Amino acid sequence: MTGAETVNVVNLDELKKKLPKYPGILHREEYINTAVLVLLVFMEGEYHFVFQKRGPLIRQGGEICFPGGFHDPEDGSPEQTAVRETVEEMGIPAHKITVLGRLDTLIAPMGAVVEAFVGVADIRGLEEIRANAEEVEYVFSVPVSYFENNEPEKFPVLMQMHPARIDEKTGEEVVLFPAGELGLPERYSRPWGGMKHTIYVYRVKENTIWGITAMFIVDVVRKLKRKTTL
Repeated sequence: MTGAETVNVVNLDELKKKLPKYPGILHREEYINTAVLVLLVFMEGEYHFVFQKRGPLIRQGGEICFPGGFHDPEDGSPEQTAVRETVEEMGIPAHKITVLGRLDTLIAPMGAVVEAFVGVADIRGLEEIRANAEEVEYVFSVPVSYFENNEPEKFPVLMQMHPARIDEKTGEEVVLFPAGELGLPERYSRPWGGMKHTIYVYRVKENTIWGITAMFIVDVVRKLKRKTTL
């Protein structure tokens, strides 16, 4: 070995110190970060999930969901995002909302990280909700017992990676991922993947509750049915 040569030695002790004690989500900043509140209200002798139908002129208009939205840098935590959005959308004062805890983080196939919290609103009924008309078309509730007694429908769909797209204006192909130039196998020059993703659906009277909202319902109901062992 000459004097000009150097040896690059990885300092494993330093690397160990920098590894997270509680792992997060890699490249989280590249995802859409949102938070929702799985909202419960006690009325008519039992707890109800409270839903909103989103206004037609906003993002995901016309869909059924729990209150929630994008994380704001001024929010101290995802929980604060969920509560703030509930206050803004549903008109329920923050002091009337009690957060019981959080559910597991959901990474949605469309590229969103969703933090979900379960909360109870201290109100007597839906008539106390003052929904923001610009964001919410209407509010309704469904007893939790309904979901305990009715399984969701399940629809398998395929998720694929598309290395190219067609420009809507010119009709020409736009290459997004140049697999050929990178020397990768030819199969990556066309859509690949095809991983199955299950979409859950509840049909409740005139409303269809599906997707992420239905997944959180399934999670809460499973937790309610699971027996606690000491």
